[in-house]
Amino acid sequence: MTAISMPSAKTAVARPAARQGRRTRIGRIAAWVVLWIFVLLTLFPFYWMLRTSLSNNRMLFSDPSSWLPVAPTLGGYERVFGLATIQEAQAQGGSGASISFWLYLRNSVIVATVITIGQVFFSAMAAYAFARLRWPGRDKVFFLFLTALMVPPIFIHLPNFELMKNMGLLNTFAGIVLPYLFMTPFAVFFLRQFFLNVSREVEEAAMLDGAGYPRIFFRLILPMSAAPIATLAILTYINSWNEYFWPLLVTDPTNDDVRVLTVALGVFKSQTPQGSPDWAGLMAATLVAALPVLVLFAAFGKRIVNSIQFSGLK
Repeated sequence: MTAISMPSAKTAVARPAARQGRRTRIGRIAAWVVLWIFVLLTLFPFYWMLRTSLSNNRMLFSDPSSWLPVAPTLGGYERVFGLATIQEAQAQGGSGASISFWLYLRNSVIVATVITIGQVFFSAMAAYAFARLRWPGRDKVFFLFLTALMVPPIFIHLPNFELMKNMGLLNTFAGIVLPYLFMTPFAVFFLRQFFLNVSREVEEAAMLDGAGYPRIFFRLILPMSAAPIATLAILTYINSWNEYFWPLLVTDPTNDDVRVLTVALGVFKSQTPQGSPDWAGLMAATLVAALPVLVLFAAFGKRIVNSIQFSGLK
C-alpha cells in the first residue's frame, strides 16, 4: 500500500508568502526601471546642450547624429565670455558680435534678488494676517485672493504694461521688478499653511508679556518659520531668474543696460551668421545661465521637497 504524503500547514503558508515576495521584488525592479527611464529622459536635454556647447558650430551639422561633441572646442564658451576675437568667432561659426554676458548676468542677479526679497517679505506679512489675525470676512477675502491663482499670467501682462508705460517705467529695473515685487497668491498660500501650525499658546504667552502683533511677527513667527521662508525664497528666485516674457515686453531690444540674461539669450539666438543660429554659443550661454539655478536646487532640493510636502501642495 502506497503512502500519500500531505503538505504540512507550515509549507502551505510559506508558498503564498514566497509568491508575494517575488511579486514585490518584480514590482520594485519595475519601479526602479521606470524611475531611471524618467531620470534619463530628464537629464538627456542637459547632456545634449553640453555636447552642442563643446562642438565647433561650423562643423556641427557635418555629423548631427554624433553622441559626442563634433570637432570638440571651447569656442562657444569663449564667445559667450567675450574671450574670442571677431576672426576667431567667425572661424568657428559665430556671428562675431560682442556679447555683454557679465552685464546681463548682473542685471538678472539684481532683478531676481530684489523680487525675492520683496515678494517673500510682503507675502509673509499677508500670510500672517490670513493665518493668525482674526477680522471679519477673513476667510472670504482669502478665498477671493486665491481665485487669482486661476488667472493665467498672460492676462495681466497687458494691464501691467499700460500701468508701467503711464508711470514712465519702461526700460527700467523698476518696470521689470514692480509687478512681481509684492505678494503672489501662491506665496501667501504657501506660507499661510505653515503659520496655521504655529502654536496658539506661544503667541498668547508673548501677548501676556506685552508683545504686539508686529513684535510677534518679527521676533516669533519669522524665526520659527525660517525653513519654509527659505524654501519660498529659493522658489521665487528660480522663477524670477527664469522669467522671460515680462522683461522682454517692458524693455527696448536695443537697450543693454537693463536687459536680463534670458532675454539676451533670445537675442543671441536671433543672430544667424550662417543662416542658422550659433547653436554652440547659445548652448554654452544657456548652460552658464542655468548654472546658478542648478546649484541652488542641488543644494536645497531636499528642503524644497520636504517643505512642499508639509504644506500639502502637490
